[in-house]
Amino acid sequence: MKKDVILVVGCGSIGERHLRCFQRTGRAEVVACDNNVVLLERVAQQYGVTQFIDFNVALAARKYDGIVIATPAHTHVALALAALRHGAAVFIEKPLSTGFDKVDELRNTAARSGPFTAVAYVYHVMPWILGARAFLRSGKLGIPMHVTVTAGQHFPTFRPAYREIYYTRHESGGGAIQDALTHIANVVEWLVGPTTRLFCDAAHQVLEGVTVEDTVNVTAHNGNVLVNYALNQFQAPNEMTLQINCEGGSVRVEGHEQRWSVFRRGAKEWKHHKAAPLERDDIFIAQANAFLDGMRRKPTPLATIAEAAQTLKFNLAALESSRSGKAIELS
Repeated sequence: MKKDVILVVGCGSIGERHLRCFQRTGRAEVVACDNNVVLLERVAQQYGVTQFIDFNVALAARKYDGIVIATPAHTHVALALAALRHGAAVFIEKPLSTGFDKVDELRNTAARSGPFTAVAYVYHVMPWILGARAFLRSGKLGIPMHVTVTAGQHFPTFRPAYREIYYTRHESGGGAIQDALTHIANVVEWLVGPTTRLFCDAAHQVLEGVTVEDTVNVTAHNGNVLVNYALNQFQAPNEMTLQINCEGGSVRVEGHEQRWSVFRRGAKEWKHHKAAPLERDDIFIAQANAFLDGMRRKPTPLATIAEAAQTLKFNLAALESSRSGKAIELS
């Protein structure tokens, strides 16, 4: 089978992971693009890929089947529009953007142009999320009524260079709300529907060398569902527990255990459904395969631009609420 040619734009931590994992599908020829010469040279040599330091030069050099946008969030929309004009399928790192400028243009262009588009909210391919979602959609526990999420990790362990990257500024997609909470808010919206109202309390508590928030509490309405989020980026354990309490029982997702579980009303204990053990790259390889499938018009669970735009509303409302001390209604 002919391999798809995939241009990865932005070769920082997540961009390098995309590059590596698209290669590991065995279905893609990968090309790297980054304006950091030293970084680009290292990545190109390590993975044996063609390199470009300029995005426009890369576009002019050849035809790409797909383009992965893994640059700071405030640049996503403009690069995605250029990629669509090139005629490529487009995979955009989360969050979709840091504001709504040209987001409608992106949605309209994607709808008109034809190539597949998706946003890299990676929870959408995690087996424990997919299992819980399928069970919830079966209706066996009735309507979801209440969701609680507790999550955190020691961010410097996973991103040692956090002081030198996008994370330091809200304008480039930094802070716990746009970096970590956005993943969870997106998947909660995927499970129980869009956020309609929220109040956010956030603060910088621990992380050295930055002033953006590293700790967040949010209470929200997703329609008639009440939702609570508690997240920080300095705790020792890397854990995420999401529990959805329905009329007839509860569904729990434990990311750190790679499992989803059910506790029916009247039961005496949880019934666990554990996935086969997966390494971190395995999830991103699955995500890359899903994008390549989408390019061939096969069904995928990947987040759509519309879903990512809804989560962008969540991000901006949470930031506004944290600044103003007021609850925010989401249109």
